Amino acid sequence: MSGDEIFWTASIDELSRGYIYDNDNDKFICLICYKDYENGVIFKRGEELLEAKKAIVHHITDMHGSMFNYLLNMGKKHTGLSDHQRELMSLFEKSLSDKEIEKKLDISPSTIRNHRFKLREKEKQAKIFLTIMSLLNEDKGKSNEKELIHIHKEATMVDERYAITKEEKEKVLATYFKHGLDGPITSFPSKEKRKIIILQEIVKRFDKNRGYSEKEVNEILKSIYSDFVTIRRYMIEYGFMDRNKDGSEYWIK
Repeated sequence: MSGDEIFWTASIDELSRGYIYDNDNDKFICLICYKDYENGVIFKRGEELLEAKKAIVHHITDMHGSMFNYLLNMGKKHTGLSDHQRELMSLFEKSLSDKEIEKKLDISPSTIRNHRFKLREKEKQAKIFLTIMSLLNEDKGKSNEKELIHIHKEATMVDERYAITKEEKEKVLATYFKHGLDGPITSFPSKEKRKIIILQEIVKRFDKNRGYSEKEVNEILKSIYSDFVTIRRYMIEYGFMDRNKDGSEYWIK
């Protein structure tokens, strides 16, 4: 299961705490960066020696802060929240009173109450929607080729281009990776959906837990396709990869 699948299939409780337990491999996996901590291994944190479960809890706090802030800042395309709602929720989380929020944002008490009401209604709607989707998908034993693939969390443009079924994905990969998924591609597609599918596969060649020089990125992409500059540009444009301002370091988002 890919990192994005792990994130999007996590339960509400798992998203709240920031990690899942992978029963098959007996390890805990961070839902933000997918770093894993194997059970039975002792991990060092400063002068402390920690078991896997405690180590991942500290990892999330040390490296990512709070899950509340991480999820809240994922953006409207994932949360459905406006910038104003996000700002208010951030203040609610800090347990500020309505009077303190009123002074801080220069808004009326009735506006704050109205936002609280709307957020509670949104919560009720979300519960009903999740229940409906759970009932719709409860037949887990049936293979569904029409099931849509997961979108990576850092996607810069979430629209109909990402409406890709698993069946479509398999066909595109078989068409372009004629020598297997570890080999090169025969050409780079012009159609948006196909680009996304190919880029999702290419990103697997990179380690998410390290940085790369531009030369290292180019070498990896050269082994996939001759026009590596175009692929590198699309990797950044579609939110799979990022780089610092001078281009001296690249990393998987």
